[in-house]
Amino acid sequence: MEAAASPSPAGGYSSSSTTTTTTMEAAASPSRDECILYLISCFRTRIKNNVRVHQVLDLMPSLSLDQKRQLHAVAAEKGDVEAAEKLLSLVEKGAPDSPGLCQEFCEALVKGGYAAADYLDPSLNELPSPSLEAAGDLGKALVNLFFDHLTDTLQATQVALRCLGKGLLNLEDVERCRMKASFFFTETAITLFSCACLPKTHEKAAHNLDKATCNLDKGTTLGRRWHSQQLLPERARMGTSNQQRQNEDSENQLWVERLAEPVSEGQPKHQRLEPDVSLQETNACDVNANFGQMNLYSDDSDHVESRDQRPSSEQELSLRDYQMEVAKPALEGKNIIICLPTGTGKTRVAVYIAKDHLDKKRKAKECGKVIVLVNKVPLVEQHLENEFGPYLKHSYRTIGLSGASQLKFSFPELIRDYDVIICTAKILENALEKVYEDDEERVQLSVFSLMIIDECHHTQKEAVYNNIMRYYLKEKRGNEKRKKEGKQLVAQPQILGLTASPGVGGATTHSKAEEHILTICANLDADEIVTVQEHSAQLQHQAKEPLKKFEITDDKKEDPFREKLVNIMTEIQGYGQFSPNVDFGSQAYEQWVIQEEKKAAKEGTRKERVCAEHLKKYNDALLINDTTRMIDAYNHLKNFYEEERNRKLVMDEDREDEVTASQLDETDTCLIELFYDKQRELEELAQKLQYENEKLTKLRTTLMQQFTKNNEPRGIIFSKTRQSAFAIYRWINDNPKFEEVGVKAHYLIGTGHNSEFQHMTQNEQKDIIQKFRTGKINLLIATTVAEEGLDISQCNIVIRYGLVTNEIAMIQARGRARAEESIYVLVASDGSGAAERENVNMFREKMMHRAIKRVQNMPHENYLHKIKELQLQSCMEMKMKAKKEQFKQYKENPSLIMFHCKNCKDPKCSGDDIQVILNMHHVNVKKEFADLYIVRENKTLRAKEADYQTNGDIICRKCGQIWGTMMVYKGLDLPCLKIKNFVLHFKDKKCTSKKIYKKWSELAINFPAFNYADHYIFSED
Repeated sequence: MEAAASPSPAGGYSSSSTTTTTTMEAAASPSRDECILYLISCFRTRIKNNVRVHQVLDLMPSLSLDQKRQLHAVAAEKGDVEAAEKLLSLVEKGAPDSPGLCQEFCEALVKGGYAAADYLDPSLNELPSPSLEAAGDLGKALVNLFFDHLTDTLQATQVALRCLGKGLLNLEDVERCRMKASFFFTETAITLFSCACLPKTHEKAAHNLDKATCNLDKGTTLGRRWHSQQLLPERARMGTSNQQRQNEDSENQLWVERLAEPVSEGQPKHQRLEPDVSLQETNACDVNANFGQMNLYSDDSDHVESRDQRPSSEQELSLRDYQMEVAKPALEGKNIIICLPTGTGKTRVAVYIAKDHLDKKRKAKECGKVIVLVNKVPLVEQHLENEFGPYLKHSYRTIGLSGASQLKFSFPELIRDYDVIICTAKILENALEKVYEDDEERVQLSVFSLMIIDECHHTQKEAVYNNIMRYYLKEKRGNEKRKKEGKQLVAQPQILGLTASPGVGGATTHSKAEEHILTICANLDADEIVTVQEHSAQLQHQAKEPLKKFEITDDKKEDPFREKLVNIMTEIQGYGQFSPNVDFGSQAYEQWVIQEEKKAAKEGTRKERVCAEHLKKYNDALLINDTTRMIDAYNHLKNFYEEERNRKLVMDEDREDEVTASQLDETDTCLIELFYDKQRELEELAQKLQYENEKLTKLRTTLMQQFTKNNEPRGIIFSKTRQSAFAIYRWINDNPKFEEVGVKAHYLIGTGHNSEFQHMTQNEQKDIIQKFRTGKINLLIATTVAEEGLDISQCNIVIRYGLVTNEIAMIQARGRARAEESIYVLVASDGSGAAERENVNMFREKMMHRAIKRVQNMPHENYLHKIKELQLQSCMEMKMKAKKEQFKQYKENPSLIMFHCKNCKDPKCSGDDIQVILNMHHVNVKKEFADLYIVRENKTLRAKEADYQTNGDIICRKCGQIWGTMMVYKGLDLPCLKIKNFVLHFKDKKCTSKKIYKKWSELAINFPAFNYADHYIFSED
């Protein structure tokens, strides 16, 4: 047993226990948290060496997800001992601000079955027996000594089952040993030792720790120690009596004898032998070195419920009939796209397929690895917490990873360590692109056996999903060649795509819609796209169709506030000499003014640039006025001009009521004065309720109706911009009528930084969504961030406020209205064309369903032929596009191309050195190039043109590789290169690629024509 120091609770040290006891008796009794913190300081080494951090974290809901992920990361990289040290430090630092954190930590130790809990129980009169501690240390030392021999010979799975019968291990420990047995024998033994070296606690500790208070009088052991300011383990100071040693030795012998007894096959689990002895603590420091600090069982989910409440290995993951129907082809190993409406459990189907896939791989003793790709950061945590984590982590190592994760490990290392990886698609794309950069960071799709792509309708054009699938299709074509050549094929993952709406890609005809569906299938290499029969009663019950309603306002209503803004903008356009041919207050006007601002900035015309900047602010105000209130638009302008004036005017030091110009020129002065001249009039107009935005009137009526007729209303308003979402939120909060009917609103916007309006952090997003689930918030005003993917609770009202995009967004937004008797409302102005676009989207939705049916009804051979044709077409289009991009990039900067000798691989020249004679002969014009080659006579060469003649071969001075010929052109000797004799290295922002060309025409770059005059002068010099 380690000896602890003896600081007092006040921070001092005692020289006389008698004096201290008297002093402390007068002091107030310490709190339970203070006692626990002090006990942590006393028994720190024992505690941190005997705790498995990931299990404790699951039982500590007070810790944030970021804190848990950091601790998981430390455990994975440095081992449990280091992670436990970090956890103890976290508890000590957080205790003052989080009452009950210490108690929660202690309870987590008890629930996890850790003997370390006894060291932190102030109510116990006896501490763990030192002789048993010494016996445990000795046992670990023996394991360490004979580790290699034991791992090679031990039948770990059978021993684990015996230990289960003796109460040394629990079911989870045995399951982990069994998991390892499917792969590596040695790892099974390692897992067994790491479990067995953490003895479990007994019921006495759990019972005592559950007490609500701790009576710290002098009658208890801890009370005596506290009041004497010593808190040293008594046995460490006073020793142990002979009788006590004899009793403990007898108990140890009994326990050893019981370990040797065979397990009775018919013995009920509840009758397993439990030793009636104190906890056996051991020091795992030495053994950890041999264990290699392996991360045997890790998962980054943030579940706060107890393990009994989670799905366990004994609970079977079941699907509804329609879910099993769509899962069947994937269960047979086919690449498929599952198309189910929002809210019908597509992700649960994917979890079932993933589990079935991994189970089959394990049974066949093959390596199975699943990667789940998502297109938004919050979906990583959502899928891990709500779906894949609960059902898979008891059997398979599961992790979530995104660009926002605190885990800063190598992605290939994480892939090797985990069975299920849930990550943003960009992480995988980056890892695939690193193939040319760093072999250690190399990742290939062949390491995965199943790839699940969420919201797979994004697998098109230049989207990240499609870039990843191009690697897949390239490997597939390579396998076709290998098969013909009789070579071994490269393993490829099974593909599972999930979507609620593949869309029609802007198609206006049924044939184009069908081609779009086929293109998505081709990009995902899908054997089929699977849907459910429309007459499925289960699906109809699960996917409730909301009532659709349009609320269209009249654009002809008088709007003097808007007219005033237009007049000011017209005046500024005249001052800046602009004459745009676009409407005020439109997206087109915004694009025009941004271009004018950029153009003026390049040309250095400050007047035009400043005018364009101010026009943009007025156009923003028009857009706000069209969406929400006049006062919001006015405040937008007021805030801008206040910032401008404060930034460019300084207070006069002598007179506080005067300001002087600091950075103002004539343009600044004119525009600032123009606003302040009109300010009072704008403010008065903004406060006149008779000119209120009619769309807000429609919105208020709709909300009041829905929130008064539903007992538990819940809704989402989708708005176009972050600014408008926040403005609607302010409008609702400023109107007491909404509060009277129970509206509790908040806005939900994106995390990106590409907006002038303040973004939302991921933690803020998560907090808002959680409050929405629990009912603390019942109305979200959101941008498109809430349309797709996020697990937002079912709503009975969804409103698209002036926001109409495509049919996919419409289906996704409408899918949020899942509650009984829900309603989907479009609120828009008559002249915006929103109603017409929504009708077009509804038509396209019907077209999409027809197109899917037609694709499903195609003869399978015809379908596969069409898929292959589209894949080849996509491949050719990508090659052509790559050539165009290459031409554009390297034409502007040919120095990015390096010519390496095909034989010795050394760099010899760059694209900057190449010029072309008579549109056909590529010559190197650099004088220094002559030092790299020698000319060898070739008598077979003869003149072929009047203007030049060939005069021998040029060969690499280092290796003798022929590079081309020496030609004489108008009296000049020039090295004419053949591209087939070089390896071209293309430098890119991401990587350097290498290519070999047979002809110069294959290189899509037009080098400059040979300049005879320049070269003649150069050669004369």
